[in-house]
Amino acid sequence: MSCLKACVSVSGLNNTIINNGGKEPFRVCSSIRTLQFKESNSKEFWGKTLDVSDQRGVGNLSIRAPKLDLVYAQSSVVFGKGLRWWEKTLQPNMIEINSGQDLVDNLLNAGDKLVVVDFYSPGCGGCKALHPKICQLAEMNKNVIFLKVNYEQLKPMCYALHVHVLPFFRFYRGAQGKVCSFSCTNATIKKFKDALAKHGPERCSLGPVKGLEESELLALASIGQISKDLVPNSTKEEKVENLVLHEAAKSGNASSRDENKTGIRDGNAMVAV
Repeated sequence: MSCLKACVSVSGLNNTIINNGGKEPFRVCSSIRTLQFKESNSKEFWGKTLDVSDQRGVGNLSIRAPKLDLVYAQSSVVFGKGLRWWEKTLQPNMIEINSGQDLVDNLLNAGDKLVVVDFYSPGCGGCKALHPKICQLAEMNKNVIFLKVNYEQLKPMCYALHVHVLPFFRFYRGAQGKVCSFSCTNATIKKFKDALAKHGPERCSLGPVKGLEESELLALASIGQISKDLVPNSTKEEKVENLVLHEAAKSGNASSRDENKTGIRDGNAMVAV
């Protein structure tokens, strides 16, 4: 415990009163030139002023502030960031998708493995309730890749892929491409388990990995989510041809209108456009 020490230098001092901040004053009588006193509890004087007065006059009076030892204190405060529900119990084979290009790359790099694309939203109660079971199934099926798509962060991509209900799942497998898609909830989890059992076993598929369908690639390219170079040339040519036909119909070309409106031509049934 620290002690308060005050030194009073006086000339001819024999009766000194020290006022203790309004409390009971100290009265000191001494004939020595230097007076020292100690207080066992120094905290009582912290932040207060000591008034010293001499009833008979003081020729030379000085108060030296107590010398207190420095105290060094170090503290550290750690604020833990709680995991959000869609970040909890994730497995190593569960991957968060950050863009359309990221989705395309992960599908193409999966090889013959089954890929489950999980479309969810942080504000979806059904997604939140289903999440723990999806994580359990991912742990039980380590050979299956689960790609998680946050609907709120990737709305343009989800619109282009025609995802309008949540939670929603799409299954992809090697050269087959998309093998099934559906929406299910905690109550209809059997639908998800049946799809895993049907498409999950190891198998070899002939041909290159397909991934997204051509129409889906074209939709993503049209909104700048992926490079146009990823869209097959056949799809590009087909789109150009459709545009040409559309412009021809708008221009009022008689031959085009007559051909499109003919119900029976050369004995073949045709549907009017």
